[in-house]
Amino acid sequence: MSVESWDWSLRIFDHVDVHASDYAESVRFYETVLAPLGIPKLAEGDDWACFANLNVADRRPPTQNLHVCFYTREKGQVDAFHLAGVEAGFRSNGEPGYREKYGAGYYAAYLLDPDGNNVEALYRDIGNIGHDASATLR
Repeated sequence: MSVESWDWSLRIFDHVDVHASDYAESVRFYETVLAPLGIPKLAEGDDWACFANLNVADRRPPTQNLHVCFYTREKGQVDAFHLAGVEAGFRSNGEPGYREKYGAGYYAAYLLDPDGNNVEALYRDIGNIGHDASATLR
């Protein structure tokens, strides 16, 4: 199996849980930055919120040193993700742009969530592996 022959439409995980030290601020972060990507908060309890395949939980110790990357369907969503986060007072960890070290067409931006986790929005532009993958996951 090679990177070129992988079926990028295959789902490889069901969900990710992020434990938050400041639950309300973490929920605000994910609500803010995921909205431009079309990812809504689908459900919420007293100590958890579900953003499709990402759950934020009011649990200790907080998740730290995590890198999570969200798929985008167009380049402008990467820009909107970063702008929304910065305008809401969250920390940038890399402005929108091409990251040639990850291959041609890798367009991404990075923000730090309230616990310092590196959250990325990625658009795989023409020329990047996975660009032409089906928009429908299997």
